[in-house]
Amino acid sequence: MAMEHSMQSNTIVDVLEKVLDKGVVIAGDITVGIADVELLTIKIRLIVASVDKAKEIGMDWWENDPYLSSKAADNNTRALEEENKKLQERLESLEKKMDSNRLNATNQSN
Repeated sequence: MAMEHSMQSNTIVDVLEKVLDKGVVIAGDITVGIADVELLTIKIRLIVASVDKAKEIGMDWWENDPYLSSKAADNNTRALEEENKKLQERLESLEKKMDSNRLNATNQSN
């Protein structure tokens, strides 16, 4: 009896190894309608693969998602800080030009 259990475990492990190595794609659509009028369509796409296989086929979105990767969050924070700095500099430049224009207008009216 123990021998059969061991063989079954090996089979499941083999199947799982093949699935993760090759990848499996499951696709389907769910459509909800009344009287031939489509009200809602849900498209479902699922891929089951190892991380290495996913990266090999170009699926690495989790590396760039700040909610899933601290590295991506740090990059996102740095990018936002840089953008903020540039906007602050631009705002200061515009404020100086406005002040300069006000002084020129005041001097010309006197």
